[in-house]
Amino acid sequence: MICSPLFAGRRYAVLGLARTGLAVVRALLASGAQVTAWDSRDEPRQTLANAFGDRVELADPVSADLSGYHGIVVSPGVPINRHPIGEAAVRYGVPLIGDIELFAQARAALPAHRVVGITGTNGKSTTTALVYHLLQSAGVKSLMGGNIGLPILGEAPLPEGGVYVLELSSYQIDLTHSLACDVAALLNITPDHLDRYGTFPAYAAAKARLFAMQEPGQQAVFGVTDQETLDVAIVEELRRGKDGIHRVDGTRIAAFQAEWPSLQGPHNLQNAAAAVAIVEALGLDEAQWRAGLATFRGLPHRMERVAEANGVLFINDSKATNPASTAPALAAFPPLPEAPDHRRIYWILGGLPKGDDLDECAPWFGNIAAAYTIGDAGPRFAELLDPYMPVHRAEMMAEAIRHAIAAARPGDVVLLSPACASFDQFRDYEARGDAFRQIVAALLEGDGTP
Repeated sequence: MICSPLFAGRRYAVLGLARTGLAVVRALLASGAQVTAWDSRDEPRQTLANAFGDRVELADPVSADLSGYHGIVVSPGVPINRHPIGEAAVRYGVPLIGDIELFAQARAALPAHRVVGITGTNGKSTTTALVYHLLQSAGVKSLMGGNIGLPILGEAPLPEGGVYVLELSSYQIDLTHSLACDVAALLNITPDHLDRYGTFPAYAAAKARLFAMQEPGQQAVFGVTDQETLDVAIVEELRRGKDGIHRVDGTRIAAFQAEWPSLQGPHNLQNAAAAVAIVEALGLDEAQWRAGLATFRGLPHRMERVAEANGVLFINDSKATNPASTAPALAAFPPLPEAPDHRRIYWILGGLPKGDDLDECAPWFGNIAAAYTIGDAGPRFAELLDPYMPVHRAEMMAEAIRHAIAAARPGDVVLLSPACASFDQFRDYEARGDAFRQIVAALLEGDGTP
């Protein structure tokens, strides 16, 4: 695990004891720190007690005396804008931090290395996994963490010359104060998490903090398909000049996209362009990244090909939890040149909505043969889509998939891309995607053909 002598003798409170919180506790104890920890649920507290016994004090930091503490390590999922932990932190003058900030502070004790930080509203998981894959393919020792993979503090330190590749949500950036990324990337900014930030500019400002933490000479990569991301790039160019600022739109590498079976569609071209700019900044050449792009297999629940039967493709895009994330999936399957009037997509959407419209998906409605609405958003989404395409109010996913299978023909695509959170019917987007995969397999096996 990643430890630091800097933490020895210090006192920390840890709030939230899921996988990352437990990794934080373990790393702090191994570094010689004193730890108080808490979770509102009984089971994680019992897990902590079983693992560490009386080495950790169980106490809620909201009501504990935090005098002399060096930090309150908060799970990114804790809504710090309205949770009482924020008031407790102010009362005692203790900073709210996350595991990424602890990693940033521990860097001085690690073998010489570099860090990549990747953020954006959409595409950051794919881009992070792609950068990691390209480095691994080129023989560069690397680790993937942050908002993806295993908790970074729970990993063994990389040898000298290694690269830590971190996916960073705005929530994680809020809790990070000293992470100077050797290469930082912002893919895009579209409205999201406004319940936490209040306004879109405040959300964009949270993303932009990743670059404010960088030091002179470090590299920055920006997607330029939306004005808000371009605005951040312009600010950075004014602040530190154009050296080390890379704007990417995919034009330079578009001719190669046919070589990448798991990176189709305009959104994946942008993801690949950002990944290429990142790894080039780290020293990879064209031959290395082209070879890596051709062998990338994508992520579960993000444009994941789960089945193909009688020419019909089944795509699990459950990770698309807002309309801006779904729009690229709809754009990825236009009518084929030999049948320009034939719409190919049988679209399953709905869940717990994050907004009241599908405006960001509207430019691609011409690609959709029929829509099948599910979950809480079903009635509203059906109302929005009725003027543009046949709509079936399925309510439950199994019914939606059954109807889509019956309608699809060779060359068509049955696409789960919900444009919604999952919490009305599923534990999380992964459970929703798993259900889609299982139902598709069961229905195809049941009659042998779509």
